[in-house]
Amino acid sequence: MIEELEALEPFRDEVRRWCAEHVPPNWRTEQAGADHHQFAAFHRWWGTRLREAGYFAPHWPAEWGGGFSLLQQVVLGQEFARADAPRNGLYQVALYNAGPSIIHAGTDEQKARFLPGILDGTVWCQGFSEPNAGSDLAGLQTRAVRDGDHYIVTGQKVWTSLAMEAEYCILLVRTDPTAPKRKGISYLLMDMKSPGVETRPIRQATGQAEFCEMFLDEVAIPVENRLGAENDGWNVTQATLSSERGAVLVELAERLLRNGTLALAEATKGWTNDEGQVASQDPAVQEILGARYAESMALRQLLNTMVTNVIRRGGVGPEASVVKLFYSELLQRIMKDAAGIAGPSAQNAQPALMSAGWESGAWLYDYINAFGWTIGGGTSEIMRNIIGERVLGLPRDPEPKGA
Repeated sequence: MIEELEALEPFRDEVRRWCAEHVPPNWRTEQAGADHHQFAAFHRWWGTRLREAGYFAPHWPAEWGGGFSLLQQVVLGQEFARADAPRNGLYQVALYNAGPSIIHAGTDEQKARFLPGILDGTVWCQGFSEPNAGSDLAGLQTRAVRDGDHYIVTGQKVWTSLAMEAEYCILLVRTDPTAPKRKGISYLLMDMKSPGVETRPIRQATGQAEFCEMFLDEVAIPVENRLGAENDGWNVTQATLSSERGAVLVELAERLLRNGTLALAEATKGWTNDEGQVASQDPAVQEILGARYAESMALRQLLNTMVTNVIRRGGVGPEASVVKLFYSELLQRIMKDAAGIAGPSAQNAQPALMSAGWESGAWLYDYINAFGWTIGGGTSEIMRNIIGERVLGLPRDPEPKGA
């Protein structure tokens, strides 16, 4: 893959020049402590800049505003990380979950109706998890009863990121309560302005309220907004989750290396222990930094292998679960180490910086926030099951009766 990337140096130079001209140099200072409305306003502005450059949805097909090769997407992720560009967090679900699912399973009419809006900046959220259906997503209980040309939906969703800003929601519902768990689920596209939709922010340990509970009280959703066949939503969902665990991890891993591992190494040059010794000169700290750097480079190599496999065979395979598991747990280790090495100074309250993702430089905040990555997008336990069964060929866990 190295040779192929070298052939893309002119493209890399083009992206690097664009970043130098358009990435706001003071965005971290200006966005520190921003509330959700300020965060959303900033990202709508940033999304417009990306659209103007053609970088908003590079992973989509060319007819829908993308058409970048996988290696071009790798270059984009690397250069955005190198330039410390803001993460495109407001549009994460729209671009990497809703859009790919509609492209994969939508009708021509659905594609024409929804995809242009996403490209123009429509914000989506994801209504998958429920209070009793998180890791066991197939156990969801939100009911959808067909009534003519509508489904009437009642239930509750939880951990719905940025639902307060979203205009649409990709929603999993149970349309056949008598079928085995994975056979009675349908995939709907819901207008968040529909009567009966209520969102309530959930305050997290970090003090932020990025997640929401979502209550659905007899919400009418047109049947024409169903993605795929009735009761076949589970299969559509697998494509959604594969996209979430796929190419987006390239940029996240590069940011973790630069804004996590390397930033921590730099920060230790200014920290001292109780004896006045500079942290970076402490052999124990040096050992930690060396280990985290080695792990960060191993993550990069895992991603290189994943990208190479995708190019050769097409489609993201189970190795994406290996990468997701390794990334999320490495993220936690780096932030835990940083908070520990920094000592009491890391306990000082610092304004949140949502636009930076999980590597804001507020080490204790980042450590607390990092736990979300071992849950969202599939828990570490689920990732280990996938790796055991689909990569190592171990026998599956026995299914509960009726699953």
